[in-house]
Amino acid sequence: MGWSWLLPHGASTFAARIDFMYYVILAITGIAFFVVELGLVWFLIKYRARPGRKAEYIHGSTKAEITWTSVTAVTVVVIGLMSGPVWNQVKGRHSVPADAMPLAARAQQFEWHFTYPGPDGQLETADDFSLRNQLHVVVNRPAVMLLQAEDVIHSFFVPAWRIKQDAVPGLGIRVWFQPTEVGTFELACAELCGLGHYRMRAQVTVHTQEAYDQWLAEQGQNVAIR
Repeated sequence: MGWSWLLPHGASTFAARIDFMYYVILAITGIAFFVVELGLVWFLIKYRARPGRKAEYIHGSTKAEITWTSVTAVTVVVIGLMSGPVWNQVKGRHSVPADAMPLAARAQQFEWHFTYPGPDGQLETADDFSLRNQLHVVVNRPAVMLLQAEDVIHSFFVPAWRIKQDAVPGLGIRVWFQPTEVGTFELACAELCGLGHYRMRAQVTVHTQEAYDQWLAEQGQNVAIR
């Protein structure tokens, strides 16, 4: 896949709002970049050395300094006010829906271990089971995951969901998401976690509710066989 300024296709309830903020900031910084570079080129040409022209010391312009400082400050404040509700939706203390499916993830060099609730829908009960590098969830259903790390800092990152959350040793950190498309997506560790960091990847499978129920039943049979 080639490099692009554009974000990959979004497949979660967060994607649209995060993408909007990304493109707003990209446009603002892009405009600022071109204005500054054009000004630099203009100054290089206008004030270039010429025969007979003497150098002149200029203290500066208080008006210009106040203007560009004020414009920058206002822009940053507006971006902060616009991004606040998005942050609260994704990371807010009370943002997790009450009916979110509980999951747990344990990160270690260099793999992910996901724990699922069994038919009772509750974690830390006898019917829980775990899978290595396989995350299965239900489309249009919120899920909340407890992230833990065994050794170093890892980072749970699903680009299509616009979700990135560090897993820190000694802490249990919640992250929630709601997929909006059925399919297979990539999960990667977005934190340099050691020499094997490049292979710390997992596969995310988003099912319909019926397909997930069938998959869950199959996992129950596999656990029983073991």
